[in-house]
Amino acid sequence: MKATIARKAVAFFTIVGFASFIVIHVYGDYPKTATSSPRIYRATAYGADPTGKTDSTEALLKAISDAFESPNNGDLMQGITNLGGAQVYLEGGYYMISRPLRLPASGGGNLLIHGGSLKASNSFPGNRYLIELSASSSSTYSYEYITLRDLLLDSNYRGGGISVINSLRTTIDNCYITHFTTNGILVQGGHETYIRNSFLGQHITAGGDPGEKSFSGTAISLIGNDNAVTDVVIFSAAIGIMVAGEANTLTGVHCYNKATGWGGTGIYLRLPGLTQTRIVNCYMDYTGIVAEDPVQLLISNTFFLGDGFILLKSIKGVIRGVNIVDNMFSGSGTGVNIVQLDQSNGPFKTIDGVVIDRNNVNEMKLRATVAREMTEGNGSSWVIDFNNVLLFPNLIKHVHYTLSTPVSGYFPNHALRNVSENRVVVESDRTVQATVFVTVNQSPMSNG
Repeated sequence: MKATIARKAVAFFTIVGFASFIVIHVYGDYPKTATSSPRIYRATAYGADPTGKTDSTEALLKAISDAFESPNNGDLMQGITNLGGAQVYLEGGYYMISRPLRLPASGGGNLLIHGGSLKASNSFPGNRYLIELSASSSSTYSYEYITLRDLLLDSNYRGGGISVINSLRTTIDNCYITHFTTNGILVQGGHETYIRNSFLGQHITAGGDPGEKSFSGTAISLIGNDNAVTDVVIFSAAIGIMVAGEANTLTGVHCYNKATGWGGTGIYLRLPGLTQTRIVNCYMDYTGIVAEDPVQLLISNTFFLGDGFILLKSIKGVIRGVNIVDNMFSGSGTGVNIVQLDQSNGPFKTIDGVVIDRNNVNEMKLRATVAREMTEGNGSSWVIDFNNVLLFPNLIKHVHYTLSTPVSGYFPNHALRNVSENRVVVESDRTVQATVFVTVNQSPMSNG
């Protein structure tokens, strides 16, 4: 009797186990529907080829489309559907696509696409991007809280990597974007796109590339406000980061994209008169920074190697509220100025609140708006020439000087007589042995 019960028990659990196996097998082979929980849309379940040998465009677009099929859970900007944290999971695959993975025009938010590689096919349109958040050209936002993470994007010299247009609070994290011809990442309009912990380069190299002179394209283009680029390496492109929007922050960026000597630019600020950008704790490696008519610009605690310098370019002749302080410059000893002026379009006429000071310089030529010097001798006139330090020609707006004489009980009359041509002249009413200490400032901050 006991043996019969045991045999029945074994048979029962065998049947249950087999049934469980069938359920699990079915779960793994078919795409989840929009009502599945949790909502993870696996690329291979839609027929995407993880080896990259066949085109996976349709399969990946279907996975993305299904991820956008969700009731609105609220909590996001009005008109943007909350997708509830849906994930499009690439499962560590390497997928070839022949046209962009463009997010649905209906818009949406709270979505993650992650965990794999995408490569443009040879027929991919050369003016598009592998992933596009660009549903609308209107003033309303289309997407919010979209995260692109842990992706390798190979544009195959067919356009760009990621396009983020008119979106809110987008995150691009731990991505490797290469072989682009236009932009690695384009951000246009919208607010608060965060690009962090990522690597971008048109050509895969670690420096000293024999083809560096021919590098082209832009790694990151920010045509919008309130974005941040943090802990990003740009290893090849003609321009590392192009900024044409206000109130952007660049921190911990390492640019060795194309040396200045080959015509490259690490960071280009192209929004004359409305800069409002902070560049902090970056590494400009044989490349530099260009700023057009900078207004409210901070460049601080940044290291410039290999004669990398800062170029201030006059467009309408305005420069205001610029702080270039506490940076380190290291060069080759050929006399390159750490800060330079491009006044080919006309001189800077409005100069206010420009502070270039406290920079550490090795084998380059110091340029500043604040300078300190001393001279000593026996006479009635002391001249100190600041042209070898001061950035702007013939411009001293403020002088502080002290005349010290070792003669006890002797007080000569003295005065500041001239500050033209960046030279300070102090004179006394009689000949005296004296030391004169002078501090000059080309642009003290106005009250307005």
